Amino acid sequence: MGIKDQFQDKAQELQERAKQAMGNAKDEASERARQEREGSQEAKERGQQQLRERTGRDEA
Repeated sequence: MGIKDQFQDKAQELQERAKQAMGNAKDEASERARQEREGSQEAKERGQQQLRERTGRDEA
């Protein structure tokens, strides 16, 4: 195997690693976004529950 082939192999390996790293970063970003959406939904539900509880106490 010549030097040129070694450099091409190394370049391809690095390119594959970079693609994999980018894919992992996208997966992590997607997961964080999903968790934030779920957290926002939970906060909204807690707020609605608190409002119902306050409204119920005011009427009683």
